[in-house]
Amino acid sequence: MSKRLQGKIAFVTGAGSGIGEATALRFAEEGATVVLCGRRVEPLQGVLEKIIGLGGHAEIAVADVSDEQAYVSALEATAQRHGRLDILVNNAMAYTWGSIDTMSTADWHANFATTVDGTFFGTRTAMRLMKEQGGGSIVNIASICGLFGTAWMAGYSAAKAAVINFSRAAASEGAPNNIRCNVIIPGVVDTPATAGMLADAKARTNTEKVIPMKRVGLPVELANAILFLASDEASYVTGASLAVDGGRGSDLYTVFD
Repeated sequence: MSKRLQGKIAFVTGAGSGIGEATALRFAEEGATVVLCGRRVEPLQGVLEKIIGLGGHAEIAVADVSDEQAYVSALEATAQRHGRLDILVNNAMAYTWGSIDTMSTADWHANFATTVDGTFFGTRTAMRLMKEQGGGSIVNIASICGLFGTAWMAGYSAAKAAVINFSRAAASEGAPNNIRCNVIIPGVVDTPATAGMLADAKARTNTEKVIPMKRVGLPVELANAILFLASDEASYVTGASLAVDGGRGSDLYTVFD
């Protein structure tokens, strides 16, 4: 297999587990030097060791993407250290549960600080850096919740919907400078973030009933889609929203037997 990201510098947020970890591993397998970004060093260290063990190249940047100065500094330091930033994956997210009528304003805002503000901080900085170097690829991670909403996750649903339309605007602005911006829309994926809702057999079965493919997704399946959009194979793709959801978004109401 050809190394589709050979020589590329990629920055992945939320890289300590789940989709972010799988994406970092796939990028490294394809030849990229991957900067693993997250709030805690311990999970990142585990991913770093996996990549090095496979003969890949990676490094760690500890930063909370909702902290503008910390996140921007980490991106700028990456570009300065390596001479460029080719790929940014805005994957980090946070969410709160609760009904709208009981949700505090603080909980509402918490859904946006990481998911929307962090995506904005990262995209803005990457666009500035990529403009100077002649182009690059940004992949933002939304959610199927951002397409049709999820009860008791109104803030998260609203934040992920914002990511989708923000990314379309970024794609339009970035296109003249060869900066591509696309969105991946995951359905239910088997990650630490969904462990609670898939904790027992009944809960998992009920979840899988509404997915046409009859199963939840795997992190590597999302990573493969992110890899495509990040790579030069998608050189004429920008402003796209790619659902990777086992068909869940194709029919919002039907339960398949």
